[in-house]
Amino acid sequence: MAGVFGFCGSPSLLIAILLFTGTVVPSLSNVDGQIDTRELQRALTASGIAGSYQSFSKATCKVLILMLDHDRSGMMGFNEFKELWNVLNQWKASFLTTDRDRSGTLEPHELHHALLNFGYNLSPNALGAIIRRFAVNGRISLDDYILCSIRLRTVTDHFKMRDTSRNGHANFQYDDFIQVVMSV
Repeated sequence: MAGVFGFCGSPSLLIAILLFTGTVVPSLSNVDGQIDTRELQRALTASGIAGSYQSFSKATCKVLILMLDHDRSGMMGFNEFKELWNVLNQWKASFLTTDRDRSGTLEPHELHHALLNFGYNLSPNALGAIIRRFAVNGRISLDDYILCSIRLRTVTDHFKMRDTSRNGHANFQYDDFIQVVMSV
């Protein structure tokens, strides 16, 4: 059934779309229909996608834009925003489902299950590196889980492009490797 103005979808998505397009707060969206890190953070905060968790940090919002910034403008267009919205909801659902003790954070074993659900079968050493990077007091917040998911997705996508024989091995030039790692 159609909602407000024929819109079908979550109210938080409608709020985010209205903020993105500048319909609600005209100064929020740039004239060219692109938003930057600060504007993305404001739109996501206003949408309520983080729920009762801490709002997404500017660092996370910057990496969210970089993940989908195919033209390397440092900005996000509307189609990229829609893709981002779907991905964020998948990651949030995974976080909520995997947080079995309802602590609002993921413990290492919960993180391991969440990553397995997305097809990341990582070695104990790789998982340990992720935990050391993203955990605070042995727990990972939603914001850090999203940041971790972005980085995993981005480096995995770049690796797969270079793993032409699909055998888990890829060749990188040093400069190419630096570009991939530093882009997230």
